[in-house]
Amino acid sequence: MRKKIITAVLFTISIILAGCHSGSNESQNKSEDQENKLNIVTTFYPMYEFTKEIVGDKTNISMLIPTTVEPHDFEPTAKDLANIQQADGLVYNNENMETWIDEVQQAVNTEELELINASEGIELLPFLTEGHSHEEGHSHEEEQSHGEGRSHEFDPHLWLSPKMAMLEVENISKKIIRIDPANRKTYEQNTKHYLEKLKKLDEQYESVLKSVKNKEIITQHAAFGYLADSYGLKQIPIAGLSPDNEPGAKQLKELKEFAKKHNIKTIFFEENASSKVAETLANELQAKTAVLSTLEGLSDEEIQNGKTYISIMEKNLQVLEKALK
Repeated sequence: MRKKIITAVLFTISIILAGCHSGSNESQNKSEDQENKLNIVTTFYPMYEFTKEIVGDKTNISMLIPTTVEPHDFEPTAKDLANIQQADGLVYNNENMETWIDEVQQAVNTEELELINASEGIELLPFLTEGHSHEEGHSHEEEQSHGEGRSHEFDPHLWLSPKMAMLEVENISKKIIRIDPANRKTYEQNTKHYLEKLKKLDEQYESVLKSVKNKEIITQHAAFGYLADSYGLKQIPIAGLSPDNEPGAKQLKELKEFAKKHNIKTIFFEENASSKVAETLANELQAKTAVLSTLEGLSDEEIQNGKTYISIMEKNLQVLEKALK
């Protein structure tokens, strides 16, 4: 009887050990699978989603800028630079958004890292602040500068126009394929599928904004230039590139006069910025305020709840349609 018990115990232990060994092998295989994939770092949310839609599960992909940080204010740390150096590619929007990209090029070995400029070859709009007055020594050049002598010569907000987003996706896809030709077919199929979705979004914007009565939009900062340019609107920003810039009394007066002249009843602001300035102007005009998302950062909760570039851009379109009709 005792022999039977010992045999049973040994048999049970052998099963447990075999299971542990199997689990260890599975874990090792998963680890090796992860190591064999490309590692792609993306800067902020739109670049992350565009790249994720292209690569699917074929690469390890991460986002450099935390969703709690305004991308215009971000500066990479030494740890960030180390993570970038370990990657196979860095996807960024353009040097007018990621003004620190030159520092990255100088700090890391670019022979082992593909720098993927999503806006490469796309004609950028000059950074202008129509109707934006400057007083008390506050010059246009000062407003354009960001950080130690860095300037925003061109508008970086391409992704806020579906037309421009499609061009950025095509650029990213070509570069990903170049560094990982073995998965070319998958990347091409994924890109085609995502571009079809973006094309449908573009057609929705074309259809809706073509029929709206008013074409002028007053926005908290100059983020919607490409959207306006693509779909026949005119953007009048309260502030410049940064949503935190506050206008002077003279500029508020000019904006108030402009809004009255063009019968503007809605002032747009962004979800991640203070609405104080927009509300001040709206109160003076007896107008409403509404949120237009810049998609510069989605929270983990929003992502988990299924929010995407396309769903939020559809929401933006609904907001525009309601305000402009």
